[in-house]
Amino acid sequence: MTERPVRIAVQIAPQQADYVAIRDTVQSLDGLGVDVIFNWDHFFPLYGDPDGRHFECWTMLAAWAEQTRRAEIGALVTCNSYRNPNLLADMARTVDHISGGRLLFGIGSGWFERDYTEYGYEFGTVGGRLDALADALPIIEARWAALNPPPTRRIPVLIGGGGERKTLKLVARHADIWHTFEQGELFAHKLGVLRAHCDTVGRDLDSIEISVGVGGRGREGRTPEPPEVEGGPLHDLGARLFTMNCRAPEFDVSHVEPWLAWRDALNAS
Repeated sequence: MTERPVRIAVQIAPQQADYVAIRDTVQSLDGLGVDVIFNWDHFFPLYGDPDGRHFECWTMLAAWAEQTRRAEIGALVTCNSYRNPNLLADMARTVDHISGGRLLFGIGSGWFERDYTEYGYEFGTVGGRLDALADALPIIEARWAALNPPPTRRIPVLIGGGGERKTLKLVARHADIWHTFEQGELFAHKLGVLRAHCDTVGRDLDSIEISVGVGGRGREGRTPEPPEVEGGPLHDLGARLFTMNCRAPEFDVSHVEPWLAWRDALNAS
């Protein structure tokens, strides 16, 4: 199998800033050559002022689809609970066309209770939300097959999370990309569980791109330098999409540039 290239992704939290600042940051990242630009699917800020400025995910992605030229775009991740799965599939297909085939479809079961209570969704239980996601994924895939026009390509599906009994089983069945924040031995363990689920459904784990969150400015702690990843378990065990964040109000992207240089050198070797 051809070696999968290393890619660099940045998540922009759509909170605590005017939209023009978010737009300008997306423009900068696309110009720098970032491979993927993510937002997230919430209705209120997760960090800082809980009632601060915040913008909706999918209308923003449609704007990014027109604004960008190179980077893939997507949500890290869409909440399955907030939209009818047939409607969500149609929304994704539309953004896919607007972007010229650069949408990544990140989806998860949801977790932020305030989103649910203030917007009138039933919060339920973790297991119930995961079961609803399992029901929705085949509906989304079937709707993509039925739409006219169809998506420009087989839209890559990203599923995040590490639940060993349900989430990783969904990854094995439906995902092109698995996203995790795990590190070290726990990362290796989760990969082993995912491999077992892939074996059960007759799928090669190597067909799934592994995305790892490597932090970034705006969160606690420092951003790890690329050599630390290159020589550590993340890259050695198969991680190829390295995802960091870029947060308001500064939206400083300087920490991304060493990762892009590392990516280019590694992919050229």
